Amino acid sequence: MPKTLQYRDGAVIYFAGETNSEKIYLLQSGKVNLSYQDIENGENILDSVQKGEFFGVKSALGKYPREENAIAYQETTVMAFVVSEFEQLASSNTRIIMKMLKVFSNQQRRVHQQIANIMEKEGYNPENPEQSLYNVGEYYLKNKRFSQAKYIFGRYLTYYPSGKNAAKAAQNMQVTENSGQEAMPPPPPIRRKSSIGQAVAGENSSATAKAYYDAVSFISQGKFQQAFVALNQIVDAKEDLEYMAKSTYEIGRCLFMMNKFDECIQHFTIMITSYPKHPNLGDALYFIGQSHENRGMKDMAIVFYKKILSMIPDQEEPVHQKAKKALSSLGGA
Repeated sequence: MPKTLQYRDGAVIYFAGETNSEKIYLLQSGKVNLSYQDIENGENILDSVQKGEFFGVKSALGKYPREENAIAYQETTVMAFVVSEFEQLASSNTRIIMKMLKVFSNQQRRVHQQIANIMEKEGYNPENPEQSLYNVGEYYLKNKRFSQAKYIFGRYLTYYPSGKNAAKAAQNMQVTENSGQEAMPPPPPIRRKSSIGQAVAGENSSATAKAYYDAVSFISQGKFQQAFVALNQIVDAKEDLEYMAKSTYEIGRCLFMMNKFDECIQHFTIMITSYPKHPNLGDALYFIGQSHENRGMKDMAIVFYKKILSMIPDQEEPVHQKAKKALSSLGGA
């Protein structure tokens, strides 16, 4: 039977990249926003789910990781279906099928237009479909959309088994298969242009870096308010993307250390939406769970600890161990 679930304002229903994606949701009341990155320009897009609409359908039916964050923005009630329950409901209600097909069709047209724009910028030649198909696969691979990349490279090898990119396509297929089980190597340091046009690595001795490490030093000394002010200055300056991301995480830590648990939850929720691939994502979830626990919201804390264990299955990871211990102490193991 479908389950009725309640979410508070700011609660995360699921995250982009989450592999435990067997549930489909129906919004009954409240407000849910879906946030994801535009494949054309990398900007964050926010879509509102309307009352009576399903969400989380594609990843659940396709059995691939979630493609977006789903966050409640007020007191919200949803119905959660497992795939078999949804299929049974849809099979007896053609209106649901037609509504979902309309949504999927609009999404597909939008994605196709974005891909066409990308390929046009990169010198797309409509008279060379072989190269165009391979380019689409490479684009998905570069953006770590591994299931889509695998499908495209598979189609390429089917249509052009002796094509000029066949060897590369086969090699990339192997990369996508490995990436389904293991994380890709960490991305290179963010690079930015200096005032004289030179590329500068993210780790440097710039004034921003010094300000960041001074702020971290304040944290180690227990001077959380001073660190909070310094870190916000780095974020507001917008001079270095790498240190903006690092500072955003440390701001959340400061809020937690200052016992500002509501603000901590709100801050990290926004951070997760803005930086869905942040290297400290697991730790951010842990602080959200700890904040809920300190607010007496045991059930919400358990939800976040379980999310950490599902997203970071490596038992050697410190955040996995912390989440497991916290979950056990609450009787949720």
